[in-house]
Amino acid sequence: MTYKPHILLGKISRVNGYDGSVIIRLEKVFIENLPEMESVFVETDGKPVPFFISWADYNGSDTLKVRFEGYESGDKAGEFTGCRVFLTSGDGKVPKADRSLDIEGFRVFIPGSEFIGTISAIIENPGQDLISILSPDGREILVPLHDDFITGIDRKKKIIRLSLPEGLLDLN
Repeated sequence: MTYKPHILLGKISRVNGYDGSVIIRLEKVFIENLPEMESVFVETDGKPVPFFISWADYNGSDTLKVRFEGYESGDKAGEFTGCRVFLTSGDGKVPKADRSLDIEGFRVFIPGSEFIGTISAIIENPGQDLISILSPDGREILVPLHDDFITGIDRKKKIIRLSLPEGLLDLN
């Protein structure tokens, strides 16, 4: 299982009954287009924690009822109310609307229209994927792949604009 921080399934809104099942309010892209899942990551205290799904019920609306293995009581499952739920890499196909990371070959710019390089690869790491950028002088620049850093994507021109924390580029 690999954590995919860019594939947010939804957020746990409440406990459902006394059997430990929870209600996940789904992101719009997954409504009526839910992938097959055996496991998910639940973000608790800012960290992804893997959970296997023992039971799930989806009726085509914007919510999914799920029970996690080892959490067969409402008290235990109640700890996760408000937590975000992410898909794992083994969850099958991601809906087309969420295939937004086909960005290899895109030119990267930072504020001030400064060109820093071209994306050569997306490196999948547990906990944090990285963008590998090949600079004009041939050195590799690694930048965390995070929604907060991406300020714009122009697919037609194959350009991505990033706003990076000060000093991040100096680490490479």
